[in-house]
Amino acid sequence: MEDLRADVVIVGCGPAGIFAALELIQKSDLKVVMVDKGPDIDRRICLARMGRDCASCSPCTMLCGWGGAGAFSDGKLTLSADVGGWLENYVGREELTRLIDYVDKIYLAFGAPITVFGTDVDVIEELQRRAQLAGLKLIPMRIRHLGTEKCADVIKAIRDYLSKRVKILTERQVAKVLVDGSVATGVELVDGTKIHANYVVLAPGRSGAEWLKKVTKELNLKAYNNPVDIGVRVEVPAPVMEPLTKYLYEPKLIYFSKCFDDQVRTFCFNPYGEVITESYEDVVTVNGHSFLNKKTKNTNFAVLVSTSFTEPFKEPIAYGKYIARLANLLSGGIIVQRLGDLEEGRRSTPERIKRNIVEPTLKSATPGDLSFVLPYRYLANILEMLQAMDKLTPGVYSRHTLLYGVEVKFYSSRLELSRELETKISNLYAIGDGAGITRGLVQASASGIIAARSILQREGYSPELSSENLPRYVPSKP
Repeated sequence: MEDLRADVVIVGCGPAGIFAALELIQKSDLKVVMVDKGPDIDRRICLARMGRDCASCSPCTMLCGWGGAGAFSDGKLTLSADVGGWLENYVGREELTRLIDYVDKIYLAFGAPITVFGTDVDVIEELQRRAQLAGLKLIPMRIRHLGTEKCADVIKAIRDYLSKRVKILTERQVAKVLVDGSVATGVELVDGTKIHANYVVLAPGRSGAEWLKKVTKELNLKAYNNPVDIGVRVEVPAPVMEPLTKYLYEPKLIYFSKCFDDQVRTFCFNPYGEVITESYEDVVTVNGHSFLNKKTKNTNFAVLVSTSFTEPFKEPIAYGKYIARLANLLSGGIIVQRLGDLEEGRRSTPERIKRNIVEPTLKSATPGDLSFVLPYRYLANILEMLQAMDKLTPGVYSRHTLLYGVEVKFYSSRLELSRELETKISNLYAIGDGAGITRGLVQASASGIIAARSILQREGYSPELSSENLPRYVPSKP
């Protein structure tokens, strides 16, 4: 294939890369090329999503391709500056709040539902009071829930819109970033094709964290360790969590353990949802999602322990993968265990799972013993958190509660970036979860806009945020 020429090349077609491209084409005539190692949205077929065993595809179609990991996620837009990343450290809270509102309007323009959870102030204040009595901190936030199927529809709509102006290359992997002196000049693909560009935007997402780490070393870029988040996915009867999920959808709870004073938090609630698997190259981890129109009898959520390691530790991703590999080694994939069995120091068996009140939604999970996988410190923290939650919503700490392991969030080391999210190499930007600065759809999307605005300004275009410049999307007739 012949070399290509562009004004901007974006590596990664997840939310960060997508919103960078949207902003660029809305406000300029710059030529944009996007590259992703995964398949296009219509070719992202996952056996695990169809109720079959995970095929450990490489790259994982649940995580890679058009839309990134967000395409088949639960589709939660957290409309709060308090969660979802660290962009406030770069642009300030006021501008981040404006960016979140702007991002939300764009999602709405492409078909996101109008319903927003977390708006009943009186209910939230009462839930916060009850959480405090249980030793928990409840962070209030507004959430727009797309649902897994609607999230994919929105991502497809954005792709249709962008494809008229942007050259999109899927199933093409970037080998290295091209640099002349201290200025980025493009990228080279694995097949040898070069894409020459004035600006390079790296948006590889969580699944590309290892790749970005390699690029960081090659270019001698400075990075800082992010906390390592490791834990389990919890599955309970949906009515147990209904007092919270009915009003908040995503209850963001934080707890500091008595034993170790570690931060433990809930993450990614899926009311009436399903537990699923994800494949990160050679390891399989657990996650969850829920549909807008299809319901199960269960609600699942993650309980994660955040650990900040100090020098000489520099391998947060490797550590997370090490823990995940132990679970894979013992079970062939994901372990499921009843909370009662864990407390009694015994493994769960197929017979015990079969007669359990809570029926597992991840049928491929292997009954086992998580105490052979997770260090004592993590298990002690998780059990403390569930006991505290049981005071807020009785029924969480039940012997029938299911624990799936392990869940690991592979946040890359956080790159040293300017306010515009530019590296020390001129015209080279790093955005989204892969750069270690965001961990959610909205802030990842906002990071793409920040980088795009910087490029627009340098090229003499107006970068202001304005609702008048929102995309005018008209769906194609069936």
